[in-house]
Amino acid sequence: MRRLSQTWSQLGCHDLMWVEIGHNTNPASDVFDQVSWTMSLDIVYVGIRPIQRPVIMSNPVVPPPRRPLTLRDVSEASGVSEMTVSRVLRNKGDVSEETRARVKAAAAKMGYVPNKIAGALASSHVNLVAVIIPSLKNMVFPEVLSGISEILAETELQPVIGVTDYQSDKEEKVLFEMLSWRPAGVIIAGLERSEASRVMLQNAGVPVVEIMDVDGDPIDACVGISHRRAGRKMAETIIAAGYKKIGFMGTKMPLDHRARKRFEGFTRTLGKAGIEIADQEFYSGGSALLKGREMTQTMLTRSPDLDFLYYSNDMIGAGGLLWMMEQGMDIPGSIGLAGFNAVELLDGLPKRLATMDACRFEIGKHAAEIIRDCNVEGTSGSGARVELSPTLAPGDTVRS
Repeated sequence: MRRLSQTWSQLGCHDLMWVEIGHNTNPASDVFDQVSWTMSLDIVYVGIRPIQRPVIMSNPVVPPPRRPLTLRDVSEASGVSEMTVSRVLRNKGDVSEETRARVKAAAAKMGYVPNKIAGALASSHVNLVAVIIPSLKNMVFPEVLSGISEILAETELQPVIGVTDYQSDKEEKVLFEMLSWRPAGVIIAGLERSEASRVMLQNAGVPVVEIMDVDGDPIDACVGISHRRAGRKMAETIIAAGYKKIGFMGTKMPLDHRARKRFEGFTRTLGKAGIEIADQEFYSGGSALLKGREMTQTMLTRSPDLDFLYYSNDMIGAGGLLWMMEQGMDIPGSIGLAGFNAVELLDGLPKRLATMDACRFEIGKHAAEIIRDCNVEGTSGSGARVELSPTLAPGDTVRS
């Protein structure tokens, strides 16, 4: 091959360290299949196709940091004073529709977002509502959040979610962080909490709504159902259907106070009828179909004479139902079963599981309405107690 002297700059290979040579058909050639290069070389062989590499600049240009937009930017873009911009964006004051439209158009085009911190300093709180729930994995709470969102969507208030995983120490931490932002209100699941959490809520100076339960002593307002009454109502239905040997499956009670209250109402009512729980099984972890299948198989293997199974929630109840159907059991003739919560998943099962609606969406709506009304009226609490009545749906798994 003929050698040509060329510089790296002519080849455009400023950062090349090596290049690959295509297949060599000349066995006599002394050119190897791969040639190593160093930056000091200034010759190449004809036939080598240099690889183009991006040029790395030794001193890249760094764009200046972008500053947040201000009222002045919107003012200059719309041709009005900063005071007028402030009035338009806060929907306050007497501003013509033409000016209002021009300011909003300018703000939208620029992507301007008002600084809520400055407003919070003046009003002592922000337009955020702390919503604290025990789990996002549970299918129960999304409906509650939907009810809250539907009401708050009509206001300037925005929900912010915190999750406690049913742990009191985590609830304390979440509460501390959220209350430090001075929210416009707090919506929190349950009535049982640590003394530290109670003290923080009592002294928060904002409306507090405890949801999902009314069997207890609320700090301010509460919205929910009586879980003891729900358990009693389910027991009365089972007794009326003629079932005698009953097993119970549910979450570990120290973590789920509402399930514990349903269990208390359930067993107390059975006891008055001379019936005791024949077998019971408790678990920790998320509610799941697989868990329901496993627990049901274990319990019926251990106590095959049971004629009714009551589950603390629909998810494990649905798992139990599917397992029993696979075994060809006579449902509800020889054995019946029921869950709790009336989740939409039940609509797709081969049989409709008996269950009870916990009024989740309505609970969310009522709670948000209390927070909204307190903010409109300028009050720090209402003391309202809203008890909703759950509906029992016997489905296809309880004898009529």
